Amino acid sequence: MTEIQYKNDVRISKEQFIQILKASTLGERRPIEEPDRIDKMLKHADLIITAWDEDLLVGVSRSITDFSYCAYLSDLAVHTKYQGKGIGKKLVEETRNNIGKDVMLFLFSAPKADSYYPHIGFHKKDAWIILPE
Repeated sequence: MTEIQYKNDVRISKEQFIQILKASTLGERRPIEEPDRIDKMLKHADLIITAWDEDLLVGVSRSITDFSYCAYLSDLAVHTKYQGKGIGKKLVEETRNNIGKDVMLFLFSAPKADSYYPHIGFHKKDAWIILPE
């Protein structure tokens, strides 16, 4: 593994995004069988940070934000072979750097990741109210 490079100026394809979702297990909870929907998810995101091991996409964070008050971290995916190396934490840091330190960053955690997010500085709140698909 070379030094991981983090980029906010690379538009990834829907195929690359689907591949990293599958490789990270986040694909279990995303519409990976609907490539047009995945494409819209990418096109309408306000901020996408990618992590690269040379030319291999090994991580991605995807956010919706107003760059002023709040940002929703809708996806944080790291290839399972690269997990435990600080890539997810660095993707969150890069997201914060791009949205601004005074912007609230929030997410909806998958049950398997509940213990991860407090480890990197998030605080759990039980105030979610959702209108399902």
